[in-house]
Amino acid sequence: MRRDLRLLPVAGGAWTVALLCVHIPGAAGWCAAGCGLGAVAVSGMLLRRADRRATRLGLFLVVLAAGAAVSFSIALAWPARDIVASHDGRVVELTAEITSSASTGQDGRLWIEAQIMRIGPPGAPAAAVPVSAPVRIGVDPQDGFDLGARVVVVGEAEATDAGERTALVVFVGEAVIERPASEVFALAAETRRAFVERSLRLPEPGAGLLPGLAVGDTRAVGEDLDDDMRTSGLSHLTAVSGANCAIVVGAAFWLTALCGGGREVRVIAAATALAAFVLLVTPEPSVIRAAVMAGVAMLSILLGRPSAGAGMLALSATGILIADPWLASTPGFALSVAASGALILLAPSLARGLERWMPKTLALAIAVPTAAQLVCGPIIALFAEQQSLIGLAANLLAAPAAPIVTIIGLLGCLAAPVPPLADLLAASAWLPASWIATTASVSADLPFAQIALTPGVGSAMLVALVSASVGVVLVDGPRTHGPRTDGPRTLRAVRAVATSVLAVALALGGAQIVLNGPLAAATSPSAWSIAACDIGQGDAILLKSDGEVALIDTGPEPGPLDDCLRSLGIDRIDVLVLTHFDLDHVGGAAAVTGRVDRVLHGRAVSVEDERVLNALEQGGAELVDAAAGLEGELGTASWRVLWPPRSSPAFPDGNDASIVIEVAGGGVPRSLYLGDLSAEAQRALARAARLSGAYAVVKVAHHGSADQDAGLYETLRPTVALISAGVDNDYGHPRDEILAILQGVDAHVLRTDQQGRILLGVRDGELEVWTDE
Repeated sequence: MRRDLRLLPVAGGAWTVALLCVHIPGAAGWCAAGCGLGAVAVSGMLLRRADRRATRLGLFLVVLAAGAAVSFSIALAWPARDIVASHDGRVVELTAEITSSASTGQDGRLWIEAQIMRIGPPGAPAAAVPVSAPVRIGVDPQDGFDLGARVVVVGEAEATDAGERTALVVFVGEAVIERPASEVFALAAETRRAFVERSLRLPEPGAGLLPGLAVGDTRAVGEDLDDDMRTSGLSHLTAVSGANCAIVVGAAFWLTALCGGGREVRVIAAATALAAFVLLVTPEPSVIRAAVMAGVAMLSILLGRPSAGAGMLALSATGILIADPWLASTPGFALSVAASGALILLAPSLARGLERWMPKTLALAIAVPTAAQLVCGPIIALFAEQQSLIGLAANLLAAPAAPIVTIIGLLGCLAAPVPPLADLLAASAWLPASWIATTASVSADLPFAQIALTPGVGSAMLVALVSASVGVVLVDGPRTHGPRTDGPRTLRAVRAVATSVLAVALALGGAQIVLNGPLAAATSPSAWSIAACDIGQGDAILLKSDGEVALIDTGPEPGPLDDCLRSLGIDRIDVLVLTHFDLDHVGGAAAVTGRVDRVLHGRAVSVEDERVLNALEQGGAELVDAAAGLEGELGTASWRVLWPPRSSPAFPDGNDASIVIEVAGGGVPRSLYLGDLSAEAQRALARAARLSGAYAVVKVAHHGSADQDAGLYETLRPTVALISAGVDNDYGHPRDEILAILQGVDAHVLRTDQQGRILLGVRDGELEVWTDE
């Protein structure tokens, strides 16, 4: 069937203009003027033409009009955003109306998007400035922060980058609900709250996941399950996405048809059901976006008009970008458009192609998630450091359960006035939710469930090449009036090339699996005694002496750390040092839980800190509160803790209270690991520990931040300075200031962001270095 793709340039033009203008302040005015003048010129040309070229000029006119509308919308929004951004770094008091549902962040706060109404200094209402701009606020967990509520908060403000949808992030210290949610918003919030409470009375797995699958409330999803859902490529099911909206549209359409409703009645019923669903799960921007995208895609398919679906999708995307241009730079919007486009344009061809090997119903069931995976994979590679290798298989296993959970869960919400019926429906939805949770957990634990990729254009192009090859091999060939053939010679040639690409990718992937699996340890030198794992923006340093292993910090995520341990053939950790509890130092602790004998740690000050330690203790580890003076052995090497002081600490918990540990002997070169100490704490360390050089290896403090004490490094005189930092990290680590200091003391700088995994060892009294570079 021939697709009408003429309106795709309209969406593409609007998207391009939006990306340009939201990232370059001041460009919106020039773009609006340029597009407006261009539209006037094209209009004049159209008045003098009546031939075929007039159609192309008309399309160009629409593109220019869309670009002008988007840039004009951005130009109108910039002044308010500038006013809000001027409060960067200040403690502010603001009044705002909540525009999204709340989600629990990794810091334990509830994070909510809101629209500012007034902003100013605390306790000075007369000085508050009326302004309207989007803001993201983080508050301590509490009830009442529902969509539609008006709140007054006081907190530290931080301006965002130009391309961010919210103009300001506020870390709230005080919060008051000035006006709770009312009318339909209050009813929806109470209905969701009742369903969540009912769901959490059910057993795990599945209890915490059920509210997310049914009504998009993910606060009850545990961290481990959340990680498993991401690893298995099922995270889109834990929030209200296009999949949920498509299920609602399809179910309403099918039920109306079953009752004998005509085409118009079916469309009205589907649209009404979708609108009610959006109200129930909170009509925040991401939900409305998903509803529009999925609704357009599903209706075009259900009405048998996929040829018009692409145009409808393009117009919908353009309208959304005009209303909220900053969505152009958000991954969620790109994924919604891509997945909906795949459903319209690619899924039917994939289904026909798969019919060559399987029944039609099964082919369609496989084609839908396959199309979405193929199209969304390159977009994910632009910003994610991991690509799921089992995402397609996990989706095929879990996808049949998602509609059941969504529909029965929604019915359970609506049945809240009849508790026995609501309990029955919630229990019925629990079973398929448990199936999805189990699928995620089992598939995420498979070897090589995901592969590490450096996010960026290069990785996206690589994934796009593989995805395109899979699509070419699977899709149906062109239709003819006679029996279906294998297609023209060109198509056969393209398929041959695609098959070759897939063969090469499978061969390289197989080699990667073997080299990083059974042969992982064999591919790494055995003479290392210090290893800096390449785990992104964070620390994870391994020490080895006489068969025993210590690990200093775990990095931000379990996956990269697990890969590093596997590549070095390490199954057990004798000593784990958690220098402090920032996420980039303890976020990967799950990778070693149950594999640690002893944990040296600083003072736990939050519930999340205690959770990390409790998990390690339940896994069999002995917990030791570490402070200056603590000593021990690792194999035949000796270690001692130099910081923080045990009594009357002069610095607060956090970076400046990082455990600093010295290790020497037993094949380990004399080395010092500085955690995240700042310059002031470094000076205090030098005085308290009476440090004296020279050290063979020094792990540079705080990933190479600018806040360093040159005198400390002059005292230490390191031969090698290790810097653990992520590629293109947001902090600019390592900074030029510390690199200049290290150059001044003639240290050889080794960086994980440039050299990848770094191994060091000693042979004949000399340091040896192995890197991935």
